[in-house]
Amino acid sequence: MNQTEMFDADIRALQQWLREAWQQLGDPSLTAFTRRELRNQMKQCNTELRAHLQRTARQRFEPHREPIPSFTRPRLRILAG
Repeated sequence: MNQTEMFDADIRALQQWLREAWQQLGDPSLTAFTRRELRNQMKQCNTELRAHLQRTARQRFEPHREPIPSFTRPRLRILAG
């Protein structure tokens, strides 16, 4: 699994978690404290989701560049003439 596929899997998992959290947030039996904690976790998850989406977009739209070869010293030869 390459890095893009891993980010896609993470994105889907975060989206699913947020969907379930929104449904749970509508539960009238939640206490004010639990509701506040859930909203804080949702904010954190949303931040992570945005970061994953930005990284994925950058990877997809940036052209792939070959790495620049590192500089190596040329082999010196002494020519007798």
